[in-house]
Amino acid sequence: MSTHDQQVSVSQEQPAHAAGEEQFEYVVIGAGSGGCAVAARLQEGGAQVLLLEAGVPDETPEIHIPAAFPKLFKSPLDWNYETEAQEHLNGRRLYWPRGKMLGGSSSINAMIYIRGHRADFDAWAAAGNRGWGYDDVLPYFRRGEDFEGGQSEYHGAGGPLHVENRRYTHEICDAITAGFEELGHPANDDFNGPQMEGVGRYHVTQKGGARHSAAVAYLRPALARSGPGTLEARTGAHVTRILLDGQEATGVEYQDSAGMRQVPASRGVILAAGAITSPHLLMLSGIGERAQLEAAGIPVLHDLPGVGKNLQDHLFVPVVYATETPGLKDATSEAQMSLYMSEQRGMLCSNVGETGGFMKTDPSLPAPDLQFHNGAALFVDHGFRELDGHHYTLLPSLVAPRSRGEIRVTSADPQARPSIEPNYLSDPHDLDVLVRGVQLARQVGDTAALARYRLDEVMPGPNVMERADLEEYIRQEAMTIYHPVGTCRMGHDDLAVVDDQLRVHGISRLWVADASVMPTITRGNTNAPTLMIAEKVADFILGQPLLPVGDSQVAAHAATD
Repeated sequence: MSTHDQQVSVSQEQPAHAAGEEQFEYVVIGAGSGGCAVAARLQEGGAQVLLLEAGVPDETPEIHIPAAFPKLFKSPLDWNYETEAQEHLNGRRLYWPRGKMLGGSSSINAMIYIRGHRADFDAWAAAGNRGWGYDDVLPYFRRGEDFEGGQSEYHGAGGPLHVENRRYTHEICDAITAGFEELGHPANDDFNGPQMEGVGRYHVTQKGGARHSAAVAYLRPALARSGPGTLEARTGAHVTRILLDGQEATGVEYQDSAGMRQVPASRGVILAAGAITSPHLLMLSGIGERAQLEAAGIPVLHDLPGVGKNLQDHLFVPVVYATETPGLKDATSEAQMSLYMSEQRGMLCSNVGETGGFMKTDPSLPAPDLQFHNGAALFVDHGFRELDGHHYTLLPSLVAPRSRGEIRVTSADPQARPSIEPNYLSDPHDLDVLVRGVQLARQVGDTAALARYRLDEVMPGPNVMERADLEEYIRQEAMTIYHPVGTCRMGHDDLAVVDDQLRVHGISRLWVADASVMPTITRGNTNAPTLMIAEKVADFILGQPLLPVGDSQVAAHAATD
């Protein structure tokens, strides 16, 4: 039986409870990456925990078949968010998928396991966030990991999250890597090891060719575990506000099919609903910028002006080539389906963005500002645009954006969606990096390594050559890479939302445990650092000693370029 077939107890319908009947020490809001991980660690530490998830159980087969994840976009398992019209992207409203099931976006993402660069975390620490430098967080990455290659100074073994070398890689993706090498970019078989720069295959959060989401890795074992701690997970539970007694969090109000409920939390509430919903719930609960709350008709219980600010995200842009070599369009063929169902091998093990790498557009930079995702498929408009024939796509990606946006509450109605304003490309530097990325993608596309596969450049196309035309192409075709962060920023200034133990400023017994606490976005895919954040805040909450900094040699050399 595969891992995701393990049966666990998840409540979808709950009987009515008498007042005071339910007894939980902690209530965790959101069963995405952060929520699954922190709930599991709290239960492991002996606590009585309730985990509330607005979505559904992770039972749909497409969740667990890696290459099927684009089929989940705009489905009932997707929150299907949309940004405000973007001034610098030709007025477009960008689609933002977010997982609406156990595992959250770790059940809908491309499974790439990237921690980030040493410089990312050292910058957090340099801003006054004690214990968040690279040397401090590396032990938490290692604790959470079960790396296929075994334990080392950079990797963990035996942790909840399985990380493996993907079972399938298309030959075109390896040829793209060879093209980068032809241009002088070094090969790198481990972007989470001694250095981030270079090109190669991505490690993925899969186990035996199946997706290993946070729900599979953390939640299911915790629900099945016996011990002093307890954990109950409820789906279909849409949290409407955090309950406060003065400046103390005392519980949660949520709505399910039976109506509105309140559940107390004797030791506190952990908000892990993600970079959109975590600040939105704070604002719905009366915690946020006074003027914004008053405009929405929400009583102000705690004026905290940074809530929702500091929104950051990664953008990428497709550079597409036609080819005669069949790619992932064939993943759903009868032969590939049979191979996957019998052996969990073949094209359906693909995560689409199979290879890539990190590089600097300026050699003087302290860390990469550009990432590539490469796939043997047409990936434009999140996979919704279709063209005849076969294609491969290089996706240069902006990983150190300077543009900042915000999440705003629009109504006191908890069912009303917040306003998402990423303010993409408001800093001209970000557009410049993407232009350089498209130029580099074209150089790679013209290398000898790809000669046997290359037909025509389909996008941007031969008529898009001048700088102004490239900028216009980017404004029209750039997409989110699904990495929103930063809206409950960690720090100690007036616009910080949580302190360096992830406690909400001015409110006791309330923590945030997701990507919203990042002061600045990490370079690369954000699922791994979100899990690390949850691992670490669990120790803060339980009052456990922090994991010690690793070997001094690792501390001196890990993940530097």
